[in-house]
Amino acid sequence: SAASAQIWGSDEGRYSSPMRVGLPESSGRFMFCRLWYNMSRSMRSGLGWSTDYPAADINFMTRVEELTPTHIERWDNGDPGIAAVRATDPDIFKCPFLFMTDPGSVTFTEAEIEGLRLYLLKGGFLWADDLWGNEAWRYFEDEMSRLFPDRAIEELTPEHRLFSALYAVEEVPQIPSYQSWRRSGGATSEFGAETAVPHMRAIFDDERRPLVIVSFNTDIADGWEREGDVPHFFYNFSPAAYGLGINILIWAMTH
Repeated sequence: SAASAQIWGSDEGRYSSPMRVGLPESSGRFMFCRLWYNMSRSMRSGLGWSTDYPAADINFMTRVEELTPTHIERWDNGDPGIAAVRATDPDIFKCPFLFMTDPGSVTFTEAEIEGLRLYLLKGGFLWADDLWGNEAWRYFEDEMSRLFPDRAIEELTPEHRLFSALYAVEEVPQIPSYQSWRRSGGATSEFGAETAVPHMRAIFDDERRPLVIVSFNTDIADGWEREGDVPHFFYNFSPAAYGLGINILIWAMTH
């Protein structure tokens, strides 16, 4: 009941800056960091760095603590320890896990590319979510080639042990954007045939540890954000969204 009381309904908007500046004081518990960036192009149903923020982040942290033995960081007032950081902020090195939404809307500066590359090569991890369609994929792929020109983006299929790190996730779930789902009368995607198949893709280091994971043609964070809003959306999409999210968290933090 305590965890359920912390579930947020969507308060999504085009935030120009995070709700709080900086990071919560660290006590060695898990902290959820979101990549804060400037939007350079508009993607359908996207709001740039703040897409699904802050409810997705808070709800995910609440469920991580409820469904796993993990203890989460908290702010002074008891709120789950979510934060948003720029790639050029030295605080990024205090974030073991970095989440990014609407990745097709960003053009990184050279300073951001250098900051992200250093962060990832020092042991950081980036998950980019909510990327739809071939045009957006090609755009983000170009940004990743700037980040790691010598590393390929590889398909991550359910045979990879990441998909069973805790929960048995037998397929890549396609979680629709809630706005698209509502407009289309409950269809999984209204973006067209090219978005019909969801994918997970990854960039690995030399030891085959994931540096970057990309969820393509699916919006995993909407399954976290919307669980407090729409029961039907929750029952259809949230369990798979949490199962995959917790698996990725466990795999990234243990590899």
